[in-house]
Amino acid sequence: MGSAVKPTAAQLAELARRDPVLGEAMARVTPYPGFPAGPLARGSHFQAIARSITFQQLAGAAARTIYGRVCELTPGPGFPTAQECLEIADEGYRGAGLSAAKTRAIRDLAGRCADGSVRLRAVSRMSDAEVVEMLSAVWGIGEWTAQMFLMFRLGRLDVMPAGDLGVREGVRLLDGLAERPTPREVLARAEPWRPLRSVGTWVMYRLCDEAREG
Repeated sequence: MGSAVKPTAAQLAELARRDPVLGEAMARVTPYPGFPAGPLARGSHFQAIARSITFQQLAGAAARTIYGRVCELTPGPGFPTAQECLEIADEGYRGAGLSAAKTRAIRDLAGRCADGSVRLRAVSRMSDAEVVEMLSAVWGIGEWTAQMFLMFRLGRLDVMPAGDLGVREGVRLLDGLAERPTPREVLARAEPWRPLRSVGTWVMYRLCDEAREG
């Protein structure tokens, strides 16, 4: 992967000017680091998405254990390649602790990579909407997983996962609301954040962290 994609200081200043409430939060929380970074910056696009599938709806420690066991099913330190994933027997995945649903999702992704219906080598030339549409056609991959890929793997700066509970809770905290806003309300609230809605998303996650730690 290339270097992390970061907005400029001028862009961040303009975002804070357009939404002073968000700007106040931006000044308080950990700054947007730019992506890709961390585990999702390693390996191929296929391996990054497969890792996301493995980690879905699991606590971090359990997910890391299962992920590590799947990595051990094939030679090399990383997650199996798409071709290797097609060759691993269901018993292998099951023995590693991967659920039947996640096994099916990873197999379907690998199969679509093999037959060319998912063209991960071309994603840098695709729009956000095109990437979401392509990945959402894979069994078990929804809009949220595709949006996380856009933001954390491809470094796209204008991603707004409005249905994400963390984002909705972050907006509730940001604006001091009694109830979490609906995804539609989150989208409307985030309009001033264009074209840096990924930065807004990051801040919403950090506000949730702040509330848990406080």
